[in-house]
This record gives sequence, structure tokens and C-alpha cells, in this order.
Amino acid sequence: MDELWRWPATALAGAIRTRRISSREAAEACLARTREVNPTLNAIVEVLDAEALAAADAADRAVGRGEALGPLHGVPVTTKVNVDQRGLATTNGIVAFRDAIATDDSPVVSNLRRAGAVIFGRTNTPAFSFRWFTENDLHGRTLNPWSRERTPGGSSGGASSAVAAGMGPIAHGNDLAGSVRYPAYCTGVYGLRPSFGRVPAFLPSAKEERPPGMQTMSVQGPLARTVGDLRIALEAMAARDPRDPWWVPAPLRGSALARPIRVAMTVSVPGAVVHPAIVRAIEQAGAWLAEAGYVVEAVDPPHLEEAASLWSAIADTEVRTLMADSVARLGDAGLRTAMAGMQRGSVELGLEGYMRAMARRTALVRDWFAFLERCPLVLGPVCAEPPFPWGLDTTTPENMDRVRLAQGPQFMVPVLGLPSLSAPLGAVDGVPIGVQLTGPRYREDLVLDAAEVLEARHPSATPITPGWSP
Repeated sequence: MDELWRWPATALAGAIRTRRISSREAAEACLARTREVNPTLNAIVEVLDAEALAAADAADRAVGRGEALGPLHGVPVTTKVNVDQRGLATTNGIVAFRDAIATDDSPVVSNLRRAGAVIFGRTNTPAFSFRWFTENDLHGRTLNPWSRERTPGGSSGGASSAVAAGMGPIAHGNDLAGSVRYPAYCTGVYGLRPSFGRVPAFLPSAKEERPPGMQTMSVQGPLARTVGDLRIALEAMAARDPRDPWWVPAPLRGSALARPIRVAMTVSVPGAVVHPAIVRAIEQAGAWLAEAGYVVEAVDPPHLEEAASLWSAIADTEVRTLMADSVARLGDAGLRTAMAGMQRGSVELGLEGYMRAMARRTALVRDWFAFLERCPLVLGPVCAEPPFPWGLDTTTPENMDRVRLAQGPQFMVPVLGLPSLSAPLGAVDGVPIGVQLTGPRYREDLVLDAAEVLEARHPSATPITPGWSP
């Protein structure tokens, strides 16, 4: 009972619901753990002590009154500083936004509150949430609890570091190019990128809407130390919000598929050499799935290289057209250097090229849907390399090329709009690695089911206490 911060959210929710523990006790435990390890890691950049304890007390009173309780009732969670949370600054890691106080909640924050979650902190992100290394001039650098020399991932690096170190059982993140899955991979936790349209998204404070590619390739999703916690976090986050016209009322569990379920296993990352330990992790995951009754076959899904390249073509065009000025004026030196490296290797698309790229995207999605009819799950790498050394994207143009190629498996998923999950499996030089599971659109349940098979054989080794002082 004195280490409630170690408990998964499912256990906390059940114990709070049955009054074995109080929400205040859970919140106090997570806040105490945060005071212990956050000075070393700088994962949570705004700790909401008073607000969290008030919400926890309200949650306990609701239990006492016998009210209907949501799936995360009384459970401590964190949100990322790039979504609006009423009364707090939506900094997105930008010095100029330090006083940009939100007047309303984003849908994912509203949904977490309605599900009963107790929000006790805001997690760090790189400037404009646009690197795989979480640092910025406003909030500083977030460290990986496994190694201060390796990135905790980005852009949800504060979220991943906080969950891995035991500050809270569930963290909110978002994913445009791997920003949930890569941080989970780097810190040895689970990260779920839901299908496009599953979790409502909107930024009330935004001056204008995002461009089409970013609208349809960016999603909100959870990070957690157990697959069960991903399930209840998804249930909470996925409730309807009328402010998102792209939201789809799809059931959280789909119809049963014919058994056995086929899994396509690939170790390919076009243009990159996959680290042998990652290949072994994928093969081990395939063997465990086969033992659980899946049919696993070594086959590459269609368009791996083209899907990744198409993400770059669409996203880089939108960034160059609509974000370049903001990055130049407001971005920090790390982001400007990284962005220059990204743009150096990108395709220069005019209007016709952009329209053709968006049209080609439909053909790739169609081919993948046909492939997933035969093999509903794809098992492969999250990244071709173990977690990158700090700042690799800002050292040389060649290293930025190396980073981008290694991240190809993360790029293809947003183009396709599919659900995808990063699961920890193994380690290299003392830092975690993992595998990626991808499934049909709105079938997060299939991906989570398969992840539970892997979890039973290789659970997350977190929470972990960093082995150095600040």
C-alpha cells in the first residue's frame, strides 16, 4: 500500500471503486514518486498538486455517493503540453507560448476528465512537438530513466519517461510520425497509436486548422506499463466529441475473425540495416504468437518503402509551406537544425505533386486493406536501431538521414490510418527495444490481444528508478 505508484491503472481503478483505497491515496503516491524522480528526469514540466488532490477528493466523494463511475475513476494520469487544458499554458515547448493559457479543454482532456481521471501533471515535448528527442528552450531536456545518454523518444518523451519511472500509470501522448510508439519503444513501456478517427482531436486555442495531411495522420493515444492499462485508457479517450468531425463511432471490440488469425512478420526497413537484436526480438515475438495459436508467416506487406516516403513527401510539403516561418521565428536551435536536415532530404512538391501524393495515398490504403483481409496483423520493427544517442538528428546531415530511414516503420502507419502498438521486448546495451504490431482500421482490439500474448511472456521491466543523480 505504500507503493501505490507501482500499481497499474486497472488495479487502482478497481481498488478505488471498491473503496479498498482512496483516489487521494493514489494521487499522493504518484505525486510523491514524482517529487522523488522528476528532478532527475524532467519528464513532468508542470506538477498540479493542488488541482490533483482536489480532483481526487471529488472522486472519492463520488464513490461514496454511489455515482456511476468511469473506467479511470480516481486514477492519476498526465497530459502533454501540446494539447489545451483549461487554465494552463499550451506551450508546445515554445518560449513564446509560455503564457498561452487555454480557456477550454481539448477533447482528449475532456474525455479523460469524464472518465474520472485525476490529471496531476503536464509532460514535456520538443519544440513544436517535431523531434524524436525531447528538449526545448522553455522546459529543458527530458532524460530516459534507463540511460541519460539515450533519447526517451519524442515527441511524447516526457510522457514515456514519466510512465517508465512510475510517476503515473497512464500518460496521454499524440502521434504524427511515431510520437507515441517511439517514446514507448525507447523507455520499455507500451504505446498505442489508435486508428485515425478513433479518438477525437481538436485544439481550441489554434488560430487556424491544420493542413489536410496533418489532420488525417495525427492521432491522440496512451502510453502505459501494461496492455490492460492501454485498453482502459483507449476506452476513456475514445468517447465522442462533436468538435471533431472526423471522429468515427466504431465499437472498441469488433466482430470475431475466422481462426487462426494470420500474422505477417517482417524484419524489413527499406534503406536501413536492422540491428540484429531487433531482428531477434521480432522473431521471438513471432514464435510466441505462433505458440498462442496465430499463424505467423515471414512476408513483407505492400509498399513499405513507398508509404514511408509518401509520409515524408506530404508532411514535409505542409511543414515547408505552413510551418517554416514559425519554426524560424519561434523554434529553438535544436529544432531549426533538425528541421533543416529533414528538409534537405525531402522531396520538393508543388501543388500538382502534393495533390498526386494525396491521391496516391488512397491507392496504398486500398492495397493494405486487401492485404489485411488475409493477414489481419503485421509484426515488425518500430525502428531499425536501438534508442538513438542524444541529439543524433542535429549532428550531421548524414545522421539525420540515418534517423529518418531508421524510423520508416513509424512513418507508414499514419499514411494508412491504422492502429499500431509498440511493445517492449528485449534490450541492447542497457536500453529497451521492442516490436510493432499493426492491424486493420478500428481493430485496436486485435492489436491489443496480440500484445497481451507478448506481455505474458515478456512484461515491461518498468517502473524503473534512474541510476544517477540530477
